Amino acid sequence: MSPPSRRLQTKPVITCLKTFLISYSLIFWFTGVILLAVGVWGKVSLESYLSLASDKSTNAPYVLIGTGATIVIFGLFGCFATCRGSPWMLKLYAMFLTLVFLAELVSGISGFVFRHEIKAILKDAYIKAEKNYNSTDIRSKAVDSIQRTLKCCGAFNYTSWSNTNYFKKNGIPESCCMTVGNCTIEKLKDLKLAETVVYNQGCFSLVTTMLEANLGIIAGISFGIAFFQLIGVFLACCLSRYITNNQYEMV
Repeated sequence: MSPPSRRLQTKPVITCLKTFLISYSLIFWFTGVILLAVGVWGKVSLESYLSLASDKSTNAPYVLIGTGATIVIFGLFGCFATCRGSPWMLKLYAMFLTLVFLAELVSGISGFVFRHEIKAILKDAYIKAEKNYNSTDIRSKAVDSIQRTLKCCGAFNYTSWSNTNYFKKNGIPESCCMTVGNCTIEKLKDLKLAETVVYNQGCFSLVTTMLEANLGIIAGISFGIAFFQLIGVFLACCLSRYITNNQYEMV
């Protein structure tokens, strides 16, 4: 047993660590809620975008939902372990945070290193979906959804549609129209006339321009969130060590 004087000196330190770790766990829990909400929103609103690369439904929203739910559970577990003052629970919490840190770090580095390859894959997927557009299948509906939502037309601009079989028969898709009422078959089949009634900005070029312009910000936020986990690991390990060394228990 530690001498009473030492325990009295250590107790404020442990209380301070507990306060910081509970605050951290609540923030960590909140990030899980955000991921969970984004996953649900993506499932409802963005699945058509992600389906361009595959004829089947994408699992990306489910990954976000699963990750968010796991973080929510472990965030609550972290609060419980802190309040309980259990060293083994705190060590388990620190281990989970370490795994989250490594996963986010590897994902962030991989995304940055292979960004050009990812960009090329998305480009090929969009061009292929545009080339095989028929207005009825999953990829075609995804293209329509992207054009309406982002207010863009074609992979690079509205003239990209001139190389498709759909354009030869039906002209530019109506999802490119700025105002549907102004779009007639005659205008959609004539590139010069279509210029005044459809969006001129290309969809793929719009997305890549936005991403490249904000790449530094995105990378900074991603790595910042990843290294944020190390704070929790440090606090959990310190608290566990203090409790173990001083045989401190919550009353």
